[in-house]
Amino acid sequence: MDDRLLSVAPSPAFWVAVAMYAAAAAALLVVLAGNQKARPYALALVALAFVAHGFDIGWRGTLHVHPAQSVREAIGFLAWILTGGYLLASVRYRLTLGGVVVMPVSLILLLLARLTPAGHAREDLTTLGRVHISLATVGVGIFALASALSAIYLAENRALKKKNFDGLAFKDRGAPIEALDRMSHRLIWIGFPIFTVSLILGAVWTSKLGQSLDRIEYPLAAVTWLAFATLLVARQIYGWRGRRAALLTLQGFACALVVLLIYLARRMVG
Repeated sequence: MDDRLLSVAPSPAFWVAVAMYAAAAAALLVVLAGNQKARPYALALVALAFVAHGFDIGWRGTLHVHPAQSVREAIGFLAWILTGGYLLASVRYRLTLGGVVVMPVSLILLLLARLTPAGHAREDLTTLGRVHISLATVGVGIFALASALSAIYLAENRALKKKNFDGLAFKDRGAPIEALDRMSHRLIWIGFPIFTVSLILGAVWTSKLGQSLDRIEYPLAAVTWLAFATLLVARQIYGWRGRRAALLTLQGFACALVVLLIYLARRMVG
């Protein structure tokens, strides 16, 4: 049996990324409180966190610990995708409220990926398994970005209904509510086929290993797929938009996140 650990000690870049994520979250809170002059500095800290995180992933790769090697490593990669997506979206729109949520989430995911027990290497992790993990991570990362935009949409929508224009949702003169709905929908269109292929490859991989599909994470993954499929079809045929679409997006992503956490827990105890 191969007792090689799935991980290595955290790199210096990891600790830099942790510090930058925490500093970026604090700086974005300052911006949200009304200090608009701090926005460029906050985004610079986000960029530094993203770069340091990328260096950490690259450094681990040189030691043969790759993002597709395990769910634990994939969660770290997911945090990096989430941060990068937020940076890209921030080029066009002010998404300070989203950043206040995304930065702590990315920080927590990175800490889980690096500081939780690693477990042992799987002898049955084939190329098919690695491709499945990679595509699933990218798909869930895109869904995470869509969910962040949906959460901002719900906050702005609630504030509009209550005519609370001094609330957090409007503190930073963020993206128009229609743009949030549109961006979230486009992200789901991108992520859905990637996630679909990952599910198919995962089913084939599981079948080749001779394992059954009765574990709780498999039906939850199917529920995730069904939620986003329903959203795309309902929007195309029935014109679903706004609050209903945002809520279904969050529900679908919640299922995907639970699946990742179940896999992580299995690796920690297994």
